[in-house]
Amino acid sequence: MAEWSRGVRLGVDVGQVRVGVSRSDPHGILATPLVTLARDLTAEPDVVPADMAELVRLAAEHEAVGIVVGLPVNLAGKHGPAAANVSAYATRLADVMGPIPVTLTDERMSTVVASRRLAERGVRGKRQRAVVDQAAAVEILQSWLDAQRRRTDDRRS
Repeated sequence: MAEWSRGVRLGVDVGQVRVGVSRSDPHGILATPLVTLARDLTAEPDVVPADMAELVRLAAEHEAVGIVVGLPVNLAGKHGPAAANVSAYATRLADVMGPIPVTLTDERMSTVVASRRLAERGVRGKRQRAVVDQAAAVEILQSWLDAQRRRTDDRRS
C-alpha cells in the first residue's frame, strides 16, 4: 500500500435490502454514521442503481478519496454467496465511481458487533433496525482505518 493519503473515506455495508454508509474525518481517525440507503435491485443492467447513484453523490459531497466496502467473509474465512454478491456490487460500484478507488475489506461480525453496541446503548427493535446498517458501516470503516494506521506506524518504526 502507498503512503497514507489524507482525505475522507466512505464505509459501505451492503445488505440484501439496505446499504449502510459511514464516513471518516479527513485525518482517517474516526468513522461516523452517515445514512442508510434502500438497495435498488430493480435497475436494468445498463442503468446505475439508485443506491449507487446516491453513493456517487455522497462521495462528491464529502470529497471522498476512497470507498471501503465490507466483504462478508464467513467465520472459517471462506467466501460464500453473500461475499460473491458484495464483490459483484463493489465491482459495479467501482465502475460508476470513476477515479475514486473502491476497496474490499473483511467485515466478519461487523453487523453482530454493531447490533451489540446499539443494544448496550438501549437502542432496540425498530429503532435498531433503522440504524444497524449505518453502525455496521462504521465498524467496517473504523476497522479499516485502524489497520491502515497500524501499517503506517509499522513502516515508520
